[in-house]
Amino acid sequence: KDGNMYGRGIVDDKGPACAAYFAMKRLKDSGYVPSSRIRLILGSDEERTCSCVETYAEKCEIPDFAITPDADFPVIFAEKGILHVKISGTGCSGITAKAGNAANMVPNEASLTFGDANYEGRGKTSHASRPELGVNAILDLVDKLAGTDIIGRSSLLTYIAGNISGKEASDYTGIGFTDISGGITANPAILDINEGSESLVIDMRYPVTAKHKDIVKFMTDAASRYGLNVEVINHMGPLFKEKDTDEIKLLTGIWSGFMSSYDGYRPEYDSLYTSPLAIGGGTYARHLPNTVAFGLTPPWQEDQCHQANEHMSVNDFETNVDLLMETIKSLA
Repeated sequence: KDGNMYGRGIVDDKGPACAAYFAMKRLKDSGYVPSSRIRLILGSDEERTCSCVETYAEKCEIPDFAITPDADFPVIFAEKGILHVKISGTGCSGITAKAGNAANMVPNEASLTFGDANYEGRGKTSHASRPELGVNAILDLVDKLAGTDIIGRSSLLTYIAGNISGKEASDYTGIGFTDISGGITANPAILDINEGSESLVIDMRYPVTAKHKDIVKFMTDAASRYGLNVEVINHMGPLFKEKDTDEIKLLTGIWSGFMSSYDGYRPEYDSLYTSPLAIGGGTYARHLPNTVAFGLTPPWQEDQCHQANEHMSVNDFETNVDLLMETIKSLA
């Protein structure tokens, strides 16, 4: 529609996978013979634990160098650590509540029932690595419960109201720590309250030099004051690469050469968007040695990951194919 392709994954990450395939196919069809062997590795578990690529790394050949087109341009030199914790207890009575279905998404709907009363929280979904782009329905729900006696009936809701609602992420992770990769972000993602049990899953992204055990200890200490338990259900350590490696310099140079071909380009971007980036998202790069995330989203374009109406212009898709063709030739 209007020069854009719409579809779930066109930006994150089915479109980039297709662009990589077409780049390889067009090079091969043109008669190009590389000096190195080139392989396209497709995984299918990237939104959960990345077990697919971990299995590949255990059993198959490790690339001398690889890119994963699962982020922004210019190129990613650091990925924050990813920590999922589950806060749970058994103290609720007469309350049922539900929100969210994935830890790495900001929930856009939340509901609670107590007796004949029904409450709803509304929000806007976004990727958990960028919670500031969304509106969290769980927090909206708890805010709407303020002034009622419902919160006091649930240890978990009391914890959320006292430690999370209305506060910045660093306030309730307890470590207002930043480094070259940025600060801590957090996303209360999955709420589940039934008679006799209650739980909340929180997705956190922490700086590359922070220690996840420090974060867990602070949250455990805070939750215990409400009679709640904290369990780590998923942890992926951070990734850090030096910015001045030959490969990162090469990729940054390729991006600079193609930057002006992308939709929305302005000449002033030449000086704004030429340095390697740190991100809160997680890519296959941290699960496969010798790998970095490279594109395929221009940094000035709106983040569409895990959001409605995901789309990419035909122009940008074709530019991605051309850029990847040049990348393959340059790396090979």
